[in-house]
Amino acid sequence: MENHKEKILVVDDEASIRRILETRLSMIGYEVVTAADGEEAIEVFHKENPDLVVLDVMMPKLDGYGVCQELRKESDIPIIMLTALGDVADRITGLELGADDYVVKPFSPKELEARIRSVLRRFDRNGTSGIPSSGVIHINTIRIDTNKRQVYKSDERIRLTGMEFSLLELLVGRSGEAFSRAEILQEVWGYTPERHVDTRVVDVHISRLRAKLEEDPSNPELILTARGTGYLFQRIIDGSEAKQA
Repeated sequence: MENHKEKILVVDDEASIRRILETRLSMIGYEVVTAADGEEAIEVFHKENPDLVVLDVMMPKLDGYGVCQELRKESDIPIIMLTALGDVADRITGLELGADDYVVKPFSPKELEARIRSVLRRFDRNGTSGIPSSGVIHINTIRIDTNKRQVYKSDERIRLTGMEFSLLELLVGRSGEAFSRAEILQEVWGYTPERHVDTRVVDVHISRLRAKLEEDPSNPELILTARGTGYLFQRIIDGSEAKQA
């Protein structure tokens, strides 16, 4: 058994949801801290330094979108948003602001627990096939260090969230191979193939990666769209544009 308990910050203005999640998550081995509104969430985040945030969207003082924006200014901590909003576009907004995943209210606590495990597991990986043994790969001006889970562009650190990095690592590790959105959801997010999930989760993360890595995100040269399939990274393992560090 590990001595370190992963700490989860649960942010929701409904006391009943905070109590249920605190009880259930504590029972399965997490340390749980809570906040009842967005402003308190920022304070607790700085005080407690959690490993993951479960963040409700509709809250007083500062909503979940605002909290997500503030956290992303300084941290790549995993964020799972809780939303009761029926419009898919509203849920996608959270992803565009930097959330890693979302769960729609009313939700099954077991579903949320599965999402938490999946997101946290991305930080405890055993490596990806196709990545050099050094864990470092260069593509033009971009350097990807899979050991430190860091990316540099022209020697400037590019901040990626955990899911963004895991998505990039998957595509780079099997460069030239096209992945469907369903395959990416299974490999990166841990969604099972039979489960219906909005595949725009993948599209938004691809868009975010392109905005951070491509010289011209509207005309990408690294992360390409595979027509009728999904996405792929330009073939690099056999190409001169990439070299092992």
